[in-house]
Amino acid sequence: MPELPEMETYRQQLSRLILGNVVTGVEVERPKSLNVDPELFIHKLVGNQFVGLDRRAKHLVFHLGSGEVLILHLMLGGWMFYGSEAEKPDRTTQVVIRFGVRNLYFIGLRLGYLHLHAVSEAEKLFAKLGPEPLAPNFTFGEFQKVLKSKKGNLKVSLVDQTFLSGIGNCYSDEICFYAGLLPLRKLPSLTEEEQHRLFAAMRSVLLEAIQFGGYIDEPLFVGDRLTGQFDAKCRVYDREGEPCVRCGHPLIKTEVSSRKCFYCANCQS
Repeated sequence: MPELPEMETYRQQLSRLILGNVVTGVEVERPKSLNVDPELFIHKLVGNQFVGLDRRAKHLVFHLGSGEVLILHLMLGGWMFYGSEAEKPDRTTQVVIRFGVRNLYFIGLRLGYLHLHAVSEAEKLFAKLGPEPLAPNFTFGEFQKVLKSKKGNLKVSLVDQTFLSGIGNCYSDEICFYAGLLPLRKLPSLTEEEQHRLFAAMRSVLLEAIQFGGYIDEPLFVGDRLTGQFDAKCRVYDREGEPCVRCGHPLIKTEVSSRKCFYCANCQS
């Protein structure tokens, strides 16, 4: 599932590709991906244009010139492609937004969605989300306050979107490894020094992942050499049995609350 770095990569790359372009057509192949009638959705978009693109947690927020917003959550298996009909991957699309000869294809939205909202509605939907871990005002002191709100283990807490926004299975494991902490450690057991390590690891891992385009390797457009480059840099995620890059011991895979979890039992404590 795309997490904060993947959605931030999409935001940065799509901003230069679609902002200011007039929507010339819309196709809806799966009405269940929307929250409004397809005819209304098409009516609202055609002739309109995207004037801004933000990210909140694992969502992208497309700002329309008319004042409404589209909220995208790709969920498990969702991704996007921007290009011509000839360039489009041979995959089923659920929604297509056309900008003349170039189109934005939404692929794999079987669980994901693209919803139309007023800005006030979107703000209410996002109100339940936890802080953005890379926000300038999210200091270590604020992080400590968030830590005090939970009693569970690191893995479950980091993927809880009401605790912090945007972190999922991949980056929770990568953050714990970077900090040298076991994913099963209970939050109240962390010393202040370990809390500092966790905070620094969270910022370092997420910023590095954004720099290298996240871990999901489907290109956004032909010639895209950024998207998915972090996959090769993952230290533990999906690396079961491989030698730990820090100590050489085989990495372990387990399940924590029905989520797969990867770690090194030797150098994480």
